[in-house]
Amino acid sequence: MRRRVVVAVMLIVPALGLRTFYLINRGPIDAPVAKEQIVHAEKRKVGAVVNATGIIRLRVGSEVRVGAQLSGIVKKLNVTVGSHVEKGKVIAEIDDRTIQARLADAEAQAEMDRTSMERARVNYERSHLLAAKKVVAAQEEEDLSLAWQETKAKYEKSLRDCDLVRVDLSYVTIRAPIGGTIASVSTQEGETVAASFTAPTFVTIIADHALQLVAMVDETDIATVRPDNSVTFTVEALPSRDFPGEVERVAPKATIVSGVVNYEVTIGIEADAEALKPDMTANVSIQSAQHSALLLPASAVQRDGDQMFVYVAGKSGRERRSVALGTKENGMVEIRKGVALDDNILLPTAPTPESKNKS
Repeated sequence: MRRRVVVAVMLIVPALGLRTFYLINRGPIDAPVAKEQIVHAEKRKVGAVVNATGIIRLRVGSEVRVGAQLSGIVKKLNVTVGSHVEKGKVIAEIDDRTIQARLADAEAQAEMDRTSMERARVNYERSHLLAAKKVVAAQEEEDLSLAWQETKAKYEKSLRDCDLVRVDLSYVTIRAPIGGTIASVSTQEGETVAASFTAPTFVTIIADHALQLVAMVDETDIATVRPDNSVTFTVEALPSRDFPGEVERVAPKATIVSGVVNYEVTIGIEADAEALKPDMTANVSIQSAQHSALLLPASAVQRDGDQMFVYVAGKSGRERRSVALGTKENGMVEIRKGVALDDNILLPTAPTPESKNKS
């Protein structure tokens, strides 16, 4: 029994020694290496971005104060603050009984003047026949002719007076001159308005699509800003939402505040303006004049502290090369310095599942 134990020990000890020698001398287990693929820089047209701050404002003439041209009692008011009106919609109505009475009086006067004109015409025609027969004097015929002309002019004036009253009658119905949103209502139903000197304001309407963005661009950036440049901006109330726009005009004269020279750039808002309000502050990015640039995937660029670099595949292996970056857009980054168009840029990827299993 003892002999068997001794033999087993003699066999196991050398085996363990060989195993230990193998593990010591084979070196460390290779860690999984991330596979790398080669990409090349792309030459494209890109635009420089000018950043600025701005304010949402109303366009000139987009705020209209609607008033009354006649005095009277407000019989009906059809709008409230915040409601939307279409162009031509009835905003308010003024009591028209006084105007209707004036129109009836003017029409009656016109009928009386028409009757007088007819009488004068008949008298003139009779005298004209009698004058031809030498029955009446020529002077009497001339007097009757002038009387007829006078009554005719008086009748014409009466008709114009009727037209004038009808114009006033049209003013009792107040309509929206533009489509937009009611910003304020200053007169209520049942109140009396007096239009003797100035037209009383009923409501204030802000026109649809009345907002614009005015950005203050520094003098060092203004040279590259042109009308029709594309713009994106955000507002403090909706920081995660981008609004599109387009440069409409650049002010020819600078605005100087505390020695800082800026130029006003007026930007038209192209969409989603209903979510914006006047006097909101905006952070503006203007896509200025385009230029040719080399672009790489942003994942190819790596950081070492403040230094940005890429790995280039060369004849002698991997080469680390510092780069200067420009604008970023849609996962691509502009390389201003450090990379040529024909360089083989190494783009690292994640380890494969097979290499993970081996580890």
